[in-house]
Amino acid sequence: MADFELYGFAESGPCYRVAFMLRACGLDFAQRPVDFFNGETRTPEYRATINEMGEVPVLVHGQRKLAQSGAILAYLANLTGKFDGANEAEKLEILSWMLFDNHKLNGLIGTLRFMVAVSKSGETPVTGFLRQRVTGALGIVEAHLAKRSFMVGERVTIADFSLCAYLYMPEDYGIDWEAYPEIRQWLARLKAVPGWQAPYDILTRASPKRG
Repeated sequence: MADFELYGFAESGPCYRVAFMLRACGLDFAQRPVDFFNGETRTPEYRATINEMGEVPVLVHGQRKLAQSGAILAYLANLTGKFDGANEAEKLEILSWMLFDNHKLNGLIGTLRFMVAVSKSGETPVTGFLRQRVTGALGIVEAHLAKRSFMVGERVTIADFSLCAYLYMPEDYGIDWEAYPEIRQWLARLKAVPGWQAPYDILTRASPKRG
């Protein structure tokens, strides 16, 4: 029996970053597929027994049940002693980038991707606004990576796991990746981390929406 159980699905960037971290730490986990597109996370049963926020990922480790991918990454780093900051200054810099990511990068890419690739919304004023914000955030990360190999401390940390989440997704959400050579090289470097797998290889997809 696996030591960890991960509630989630392959299309979710936050689920992918946790799965990638688990694999990179050499931790055995079992995926508990979640029927997201058919509303499982919105059911009273899910919110009462799995996650009151009605979200994925959720990581179960013994008696612990953890939600929010950033908190899970921090827990795993503390548990294993891997991929964390080397000192207080690095830990705070990692936290800064993870908050930036949730607010301005993957937090918005997730919404843009859902509208374009899942809901098939086409171009709307909302997707235009989101894409403008996303490209601005990508520009910040691009400039940062022009001066270093990884986000913090010249080695892989949970900041890298956090920021790479949706950037490995193959669906087209309207970003010209040729404009971000530093990010493309950084993503290639992360592929060299032992345990790396593409999102749809490391996790199973959610069932398509019925009806």
